Amino acid sequence: MASHDKPHALEEASRLHWAGVICGLSAGVWLGAAEAPTKLVNAGLSPFAVSLCMVSGVFAARWTVPTLLKGTTQVTKDLMRKKYLILWALLAGMLWAVANTLTVFAIRDVGLTIAFPLWNTNSLIGLLWGRLLFGELNNASRSNILKVVVGTIAIVSAATLLGFSTMHADGGHSPRAVQGILAALGASLLWGTMYIPYRKAYISGMNPLSFVTAFTFGELGTVFALVWYFDGGAQAPIFHKEGLSHLLFWLFLGGFVWVIGDIFQQFATKYLGIGRGIPLSNTNQLWGLAWGALVFGELANATSSQRVMVITGSLIMIGGAIAISSAVATQREHISMNDALQRECDRYDLDISEVLRDYATPEIDRTNPRNWWDYAIIAAAVGVFVYLGWKARVPQLVMNLEWAGLLVCLMIAAAVGGLFALRRLSKT
Repeated sequence: MASHDKPHALEEASRLHWAGVICGLSAGVWLGAAEAPTKLVNAGLSPFAVSLCMVSGVFAARWTVPTLLKGTTQVTKDLMRKKYLILWALLAGMLWAVANTLTVFAIRDVGLTIAFPLWNTNSLIGLLWGRLLFGELNNASRSNILKVVVGTIAIVSAATLLGFSTMHADGGHSPRAVQGILAALGASLLWGTMYIPYRKAYISGMNPLSFVTAFTFGELGTVFALVWYFDGGAQAPIFHKEGLSHLLFWLFLGGFVWVIGDIFQQFATKYLGIGRGIPLSNTNQLWGLAWGALVFGELANATSSQRVMVITGSLIMIGGAIAISSAVATQREHISMNDALQRECDRYDLDISEVLRDYATPEIDRTNPRNWWDYAIIAAAVGVFVYLGWKARVPQLVMNLEWAGLLVCLMIAAAVGGLFALRRLSKT
């Protein structure tokens, strides 16, 4: 590389880094809120049925958002140019679906407060896979390695502390506690491994909006198969339970909120790698706690020691996020990541110049024309949500609507910030 090109390359790398940081933090805000709608549902459904309802909402949202931002024509072209990644996307969707189902078991058996920090250890799994398979942090400076590793451990530790802060001293132990813990750890392992297909796709230049389109078929097919096999096939209660329509909206809404967070998480993974992007998005527990404590009053009767744990855990998590955010990859680390890209190109007989060109393609291109079926897809998905919303009833739960409104405003602000960062990349 010529010497006069180095400042431009470093500037470009810095812009990509900070766009990834903003997307990772935005993902945390939305992923943390995804559990709030499901708190309103207590219909006695099996974990498989709950997961199916949520993933159905995810399916509708994953088609709506990519279609709105990218258009089906561009998504299809992107997938057809790299057909081998379709299988990886389906595999990632299957891993996500099984992991999501395990989290429902974990919540049922040990509660959200214990399960959440356990499955959030997926950032450590992701950090390991990123290091072993994609050369992340190879040739990184010692300070960057320290920031990423310590920041990741800090976020996981803070998540655990925040989880324990919401446990009540007089709470009994679940007779299925071991099952719940194993389910949460299983979800962590699967979600941490799921980022391997993510990274393979994005290191090859695929747009995240294209990847999630194929991804969604893997997850919906998998949860449907789980319900069919474990819940009685065509006789499964989810297909026959009366009076369910007023609850479906909340599960669909949880899936929709999750999708927005997951899309930002995928952009963070693309620009930061697994080791940096996933820990940032795992600040979702901080936001999940905010919903639980401020909106649903889960800490209304908390002891002083619990409040100290909340404050301490929050500060530790913020510190971990700051540490990872400041670990901007050096030129030597970028060279190492380019070596990983070259290995992918050699493995799948790809033209590296074409992959680099795809990588630089605008993420959100509003200039591409939309076809009539794009608007039909969006209208159909919106129609499903409107219909379910019309049938929905707000359960009789005590909620602080003022805090709920404020947190929703923060979610919107986070989404606007993430979109602004991606639009800035698209203009350069």
